[in-house]
Amino acid sequence: MTAPLRRSALFLAVAALVAVAGCERNAPQQPEPAAKPEPASAPAKPMLGSFGFDAGGMDRSVAAGDNFFDFANGEWVKRTEIPADRSAYGSFNLLADKAEADTRAIMEGAAKDAQAGGEVKKIGDYYTAFMDEAGIEAKGLAPIQPQLEAFGKIADAAALSREFGAQLRTDVDVLNMTDYYTDRLLGLWITQDIHQPDRYVPYLLQGGLGMPDRSYYLDGGKAAELRKQYQAHVAKVLTLAGVQDAEAKAGRILALETAIARVHASQEQTNDVQRGAANIWKQADFAAKAPGIDWAAFFDAAGLKGQQDFVVWQPEAVIGIAKLVASQPLDTWKDYLAFHALDRASAHLPKAFADEQFAFYGTTLMGTPQQRPRWKRAVAETNASLGEAVGKLYVKDHFTPETKARAEEMVKNIIAAFGRRIDALEWMAPETKAHAKTKLNGLRVALGYPEKWHDYSSLEVKRDDALGNAERAGLFEYRRNLAKLGTPVTHDEFYMVPQTVNALNVPLENRLAFPAAILQPPFFDPAADDAVNYGAIGAVIGHEISHSFDNNGAQFDENGKLHNWWTEADLKRFDAAGDALAAQYDTYKPFPDVSVNGKLTLGENIADVAGLAAAYDAYKASQQGKEDKPLDGFSGDQRFFLGFAQAWRSKMREATMRNRLLTDVHAPAQYRALTVRNQDAWYPAFDVKEGQKLYLAPDKRVKVW
Repeated sequence: MTAPLRRSALFLAVAALVAVAGCERNAPQQPEPAAKPEPASAPAKPMLGSFGFDAGGMDRSVAAGDNFFDFANGEWVKRTEIPADRSAYGSFNLLADKAEADTRAIMEGAAKDAQAGGEVKKIGDYYTAFMDEAGIEAKGLAPIQPQLEAFGKIADAAALSREFGAQLRTDVDVLNMTDYYTDRLLGLWITQDIHQPDRYVPYLLQGGLGMPDRSYYLDGGKAAELRKQYQAHVAKVLTLAGVQDAEAKAGRILALETAIARVHASQEQTNDVQRGAANIWKQADFAAKAPGIDWAAFFDAAGLKGQQDFVVWQPEAVIGIAKLVASQPLDTWKDYLAFHALDRASAHLPKAFADEQFAFYGTTLMGTPQQRPRWKRAVAETNASLGEAVGKLYVKDHFTPETKARAEEMVKNIIAAFGRRIDALEWMAPETKAHAKTKLNGLRVALGYPEKWHDYSSLEVKRDDALGNAERAGLFEYRRNLAKLGTPVTHDEFYMVPQTVNALNVPLENRLAFPAAILQPPFFDPAADDAVNYGAIGAVIGHEISHSFDNNGAQFDENGKLHNWWTEADLKRFDAAGDALAAQYDTYKPFPDVSVNGKLTLGENIADVAGLAAAYDAYKASQQGKEDKPLDGFSGDQRFFLGFAQAWRSKMREATMRNRLLTDVHAPAQYRALTVRNQDAWYPAFDVKEGQKLYLAPDKRVKVW
């Protein structure tokens, strides 16, 4: 992804994570037995050849040079139906489904273990509490009633500000767009200082919206209809809670959120590193720069009373939101707080709340017809709150030292290949190359699992308190992050859990991470053909390496400091290549009325182009000059590029696609597969000729690195 300080959510545009529900909030269903067979409508698993890709999923009636995604995946697309409880389905889901089933077994085993103690007991109790629908139903609104009563007692601006501060959580992350959106008024992210990498600093970020982006509140067309449906959703939630005059209050809440949206920074502005990083505020500055919030009360309630330095990533939003706190009626803010508390807690409240939440966020926003089974939501919730505790058990059962060693070898080979590409750049000055090589050689790589696991001993988990468990887990994570402030910077955060099918680059730390769950077939198989391994997981590895050198990552040095290490001429050439790639992606139109945003998706597209090129070079080097012997009629180069394209096979519902075109920094998967047209080796491999739709003249192929 190309969020400003990117943590790359590699496949956000393809599949829902095991441990991250994103905007698609799924309501509960009745629990299913552990051994329930797959329904007949479940997507068929590909029949992989001995070389590791699905030849039967190809559509050879399509010319590779006209549509390589369809050539590689067309038959799979035709015969695959998106499961009713999914907004999208693709290759990454095959692994996500497996990880979900594996972690379910861990959680259910923990729940049944009467002798369990420590973290295992917490896992079992957390999962059991969420699965106890009857108990949740019987409690009704009692678990959230104290919050609602507290909102009613707010009497002035100081008390309102204190409430907003008390609600602050480390639930946003400008490295990771899956964690960027928050419905709390503001969000906090704590990591190393972008200007002084030897210390931690809090980043304050815009929030406060119930829908995913400002465009939903301000645009016409389909957005206008969604606003009506969102207002109806707000009214329904308030009605379910017994709130009087719910319709009128919903109208005022929507108007308030629309005012918040007007002061929000856009996606493009948020992704501008220089713009965001420039805003260093002292705590004493807030009262003068952003009047309207009682900042002393806010920071005191947030546990930040002694913190002096902040990075305010979107200052116009903080200033505008603070004005709204002062100018909007106190009663409207109290209704706003009540609605969002209910909406946020819906998954842990009686079924009517969870059903309504899914109806809007799942079906209306994302087009998903059916909510996920209760056990799947329980897995996601438990992973979100106790993910590293679960991860310890997952790694023990599902990740071998042999797999880790082979993956480390591939990472080493691809980093070396990227280095050779830097050396070969004719347009780059020696001094810029030297900086690039220093950064590349300093990359740290974490494979499989974190070096240091989180300690959950202070987290209280009760077997009969689903909502309380979730709230305590959120507060635990917040306090764990607050505790970093004032301590030496370490580089032992994994930022994901091992059972996540994803990968990331952390530019602030010049570090990569690959969880255990992605290092499995069909992406990575130590016994499979090198060509497919390098085309699939190799391109993933190359993608993450390349994020250190994309349009945002290239602004950071080897220490993670925002520092321009480019000559002026080299930077102009680099930016020109990025402009050409953005223009290329602007031509892709999933629908007649909307195109891919080449600028918004630029960082991901650079990482795809450069990462695939480095993976190909590493593959060729690994062959050590051996003859390219065909397997089942496919040459090594063909297997490499087909392995890459099949990694991006996916289908997505229209509503989901439209949502992500507005908010996601990834191009849709079918266009990511088309990055092959920038690779010289792809043309002879598939006999692609001038006149075919994907053909680019050699001087039009974007290289970047």
